[in-house]
Amino acid sequence: KGSWLSLWLHTMGAEVFGYSLEPEDTPSLFVQLGLADKIHHKVGDICDADALAEFVKETKVDFVFHLAAQSLVLRSYKDTLSTWNTNVIGTAHLLEALRKSAHPCTVVVVTTDKVYQNNECEHAYVETDRLGGLDPYSASKAGTELVVHSYRSLIEQERLPIGLASARAGNVIGGGDWCANRLLPDIVRALMQGTSIETRNPNSIRPWQHVLEPLSGYMMLAEKLNGDSAYATSYNFGPRLCDNRTVEDVIKSALKTWPGQYHSNSNNGTPHEAGLLMLDINKACTDLNWHPKWDFDKAIGKTMHWYKDVHEGTEPLDMTLKQIVEFEVA
Repeated sequence: KGSWLSLWLHTMGAEVFGYSLEPEDTPSLFVQLGLADKIHHKVGDICDADALAEFVKETKVDFVFHLAAQSLVLRSYKDTLSTWNTNVIGTAHLLEALRKSAHPCTVVVVTTDKVYQNNECEHAYVETDRLGGLDPYSASKAGTELVVHSYRSLIEQERLPIGLASARAGNVIGGGDWCANRLLPDIVRALMQGTSIETRNPNSIRPWQHVLEPLSGYMMLAEKLNGDSAYATSYNFGPRLCDNRTVEDVIKSALKTWPGQYHSNSNNGTPHEAGLLMLDINKACTDLNWHPKWDFDKAIGKTMHWYKDVHEGTEPLDMTLKQIVEFEVA
């Protein structure tokens, strides 16, 4: 999401400052889009409190979108402590740096739909539902929400000119994601290699949405929050309920754009992942006048066209800019 957001803000004329680790994926969307030449980019770790505080002090930005995270469920089982450290302590480092700088700014901390205690029932979670999480990633992101809640209280007590909200997005898809153990990148890799797509949990239901959907919500939230503490709260950003679909539905839709084969391997011994997860987005629709633009098949189609066209020679930057414009006019 960070690369899409950085490019989108850049096209709007914003001066963008980025702080992140070196890209670890090959290829990397950050590199493919040439973002190092378009934004002020500093390589750094949010777990390094002093370096992060110095960056915050130097840049004095007006809007902060905090997306840095260890965001992979399966990796969180292997790198459990680093997941907690990055997602919880790293967020605390950022908010403490902003608190100490006392520079007026608006902050949107991005978490996930997985922050809720998921009972896997036919219930779309609302922002006031209980937080939880069985796997380390989900639990750490619930912890992130508690850090935000605490710092929001500190900001109010100290009357600091900082607006702080959190955004909980569904399963985000979009061109340029090359992470391992994510459905769309795994589909694309199999298609590029001419092999059958393997799916772990074909019947799992998720709130799939194109990356531009929540990003538009984050920006709308930041705009509303700027100068109005009424929006200093949490918001869900997800698809309409009818677009909560199974993993197998995603694969079938993807193969309409890029034909191939798939098979299920449900008994592969992977750790626990929730089978049913849905978000209620009424609060964002009502408070922010934010609404999803692209339905399930459109989101899958746009994502697959990005990968297929880039694979066939289209420049990633051109494809990304094209889809940003298509979304803006939708």
